[in-house]
Amino acid sequence: MSYYIGLMSGTSLDGIDLALIEQGGTTRLAATHYMSMPEELRQEMLALCTPGPNELARSAIAEQQWVQLTAAGISVLLEKSQIAPEKIRAVGSHGQTIRHEPALGFTIQIGNPALLAELTGLTVISDFRRRDIAAGGQGAPLVPAFHEAIFASSERKRVILNVGGFSNLTLLSPDSPVRGFDCGPGNVLLDSWIQKHQGKRYDDNGSWAASGKVQNALLQLMLSDDFFSRQGPKSTGRELFNSSWLQQKLSVLPECQSQDIQATLLELTARSIVDSIATESIDDLFVCGGGAHNLALIRRLQALLPSCKVSTTQKMGIDPDWVEAMAFAWLAHCCLEGIPANRPSVTGARGLRVLGAIYPA
Repeated sequence: MSYYIGLMSGTSLDGIDLALIEQGGTTRLAATHYMSMPEELRQEMLALCTPGPNELARSAIAEQQWVQLTAAGISVLLEKSQIAPEKIRAVGSHGQTIRHEPALGFTIQIGNPALLAELTGLTVISDFRRRDIAAGGQGAPLVPAFHEAIFASSERKRVILNVGGFSNLTLLSPDSPVRGFDCGPGNVLLDSWIQKHQGKRYDDNGSWAASGKVQNALLQLMLSDDFFSRQGPKSTGRELFNSSWLQQKLSVLPECQSQDIQATLLELTARSIVDSIATESIDDLFVCGGGAHNLALIRRLQALLPSCKVSTTQKMGIDPDWVEAMAFAWLAHCCLEGIPANRPSVTGARGLRVLGAIYPA
């Protein structure tokens, strides 16, 4: 039996999830901790997602701040769990994505794993995505292998849907290779729009979106983006779906009420997910990530998928807030054991690869 810590700081930039897993024949969630992203650091990380002045030095400073925050979080997590540091085999750190351009052959997650190892005295494994990209893959999503390990059924066809800043899904079919890809924007445009118009970081339960009316002309214009018509493997990020992308769509249409735009953005998230699996016969769809708390989105997914049961991963015994952080703890385990953890059927890589770079304690 071994213990691993997984760190996930997603594209929503709201905070850092820390999950402690117990890894043996199965994977068990042992303890969790969440840390909000300080607003100044959040704004800097967000700014680093687009080209800007002195960005190399700024990213180096920002990642030191991110690591110091994370190291403090690990200390709290270990205290909460009553697990001695020497029992932790490794920390799997996703880092913070600031650029993702697989078509150009690169992805960048900052998080200074050497400093994290130094501050915690723990072995740190990071940089999971670049080996897959080096092998011709998208470098994302990487969680389908973990989804396969803990959610696959020998009898039912399942979709595991992660809705964070962006949406990605995993298709788990009995006797078939796992498949998965990014669907499009999850919360990223919803969060940006409500922050602009109401000063809130997110739309609680999707209530503001539910108060508006979907604008079909805007929806169809957004869905006409080439990304949605492409088949997987595919991945995306803020490089494509951002405020400028939305403003360009809005500029060619009559002005809408702000709540109607929010409703349309929620419909975009739901439709891009459902359209991605339109040809599949699905028994169950399990949602994880922040979007699992958006009741308006869950209801809309269920309405669009009447023959499929839509619920969260809580029904499978795993809190939807911690699935991704658990996945990176599990990926650290795979790295140390020499287990390939990408899936060519998901990312398009030339073959199976062991992922991650090791920074010893």
